[in-house]
Amino acid sequence: MIAWPLLVKTPPPMATAAPSPAPPDTSSAPQTSWAGQAPSFSPLYQQIKGLILQSLQQGEWKPGEVIPSEFDLAARFKVSQGTVRKAVDELAAENLLVRRQGRGTFVATHAEQQVQYRFLRLQPDSGTVDSEGPAQRDFVDCRRQRATAEIARALGLRAGDTVLQARRLLRFAGVPTILEDIWLPGGPFKGLTAERLSQYHGPMYALFEAEFGVRMVRADEKLRAVLPDEAQATLLEVAAGAPLLSVERTAYTYNDVPMELRRGLYRTDTHHYRNQLN
Repeated sequence: MIAWPLLVKTPPPMATAAPSPAPPDTSSAPQTSWAGQAPSFSPLYQQIKGLILQSLQQGEWKPGEVIPSEFDLAARFKVSQGTVRKAVDELAAENLLVRRQGRGTFVATHAEQQVQYRFLRLQPDSGTVDSEGPAQRDFVDCRRQRATAEIARALGLRAGDTVLQARRLLRFAGVPTILEDIWLPGGPFKGLTAERLSQYHGPMYALFEAEFGVRMVRADEKLRAVLPDEAQATLLEVAAGAPLLSVERTAYTYNDVPMELRRGLYRTDTHHYRNQLN
């Protein structure tokens, strides 16, 4: 059993020769700052959350696998079960873990029905996403190329590094609805081809998890209204002057490492973008 040390910082040295105060108990409420600085100590459950995240990032528990029980994690980290439970609760709220009654807590995976469209906010004006059935996906183009300065900056690469660029058309109920341009860093996705993308019938993010060990855990989006160019209008079967919703998404894996840049054009004549704010 590996002993996992907690990440507790020591306070800065005092200006006088008096003995330094003992470090406060990090399991309590936020601590008073030193010399007017921001607090140096995080709650204990946040430290445990960080250690669980570290294990997820290192692949100790794969997507879809059960993690150790709260009792076992408490023994491993030498903390109370209540502290572990609070850390796990936050990870479940962030869709990184999934609790299953009577079965345990599992690493979330994009292959699961409830999370496979986690980042897609386009909803039909009538009916539901489920009533539309699965999207039909057509890959218009897929190739490796050198990253421009803009793409490199978004993916944390250097200009000229290899990226995989794909263009995909999504049809819902037979109607072309979303046109996406996708860029992936070449290193982590070495060996990914247009043929493999076309043959895989599940969500792309599930493919990334299963075959490349890359899990998307969060995303940032920018939205604006745009007009399509001629090629885009033709693929989406809309008039050249038809307004579209542009959604630019950067998806990240653990530790906020960018792993995908996706620029989508959404038709909104039969769909709308819906986001729930809490």
